[in-house]
Amino acid sequence: MSTEPSRSRLPFEPRQKRQKSAKTEASPPAAETSSNQNKRSPSSNESMAIPEVVSKRMARRMALLCGIPTFLGIATFFISYFLVTQVGLKLPNAAVLLVSMGFFGLGVLGLSYGVLSASWDEETPGTILGWQEFTSNFGKMTSAWRTAKNKD
Repeated sequence: MSTEPSRSRLPFEPRQKRQKSAKTEASPPAAETSSNQNKRSPSSNESMAIPEVVSKRMARRMALLCGIPTFLGIATFFISYFLVTQVGLKLPNAAVLLVSMGFFGLGVLGLSYGVLSASWDEETPGTILGWQEFTSNFGKMTSAWRTAKNKD
């Protein structure tokens, strides 16, 4: 993925290229560094925070895409119990286990997809399925991983 100079940076997206300033003194005084750190930390925390609108959008998608499969995973046990005791249907234990594990696995995938399919732009609500947002956000995430890996 190439960098896109035309797009605007998201409020919580880290800067891509950080240039370090050259030190003029061999050892700066300790008082200056502690005061500089105190000044930087509140502003950097605010600039790195996820906006409230985006956070609520992510939470709604995560609750829906994780909550339904998790509910179905739990309901699998109750439904299978009812089928075995009341209807007399013989279900293999492995089938019940695999079905419930499948639903719980879908719940875990729903968490990830819920975060990545939400629009990370404050003004854009995004689409219902969120596939365009997912591909865009997944690309941003992998490029951030690559730049972090290259820094180390």
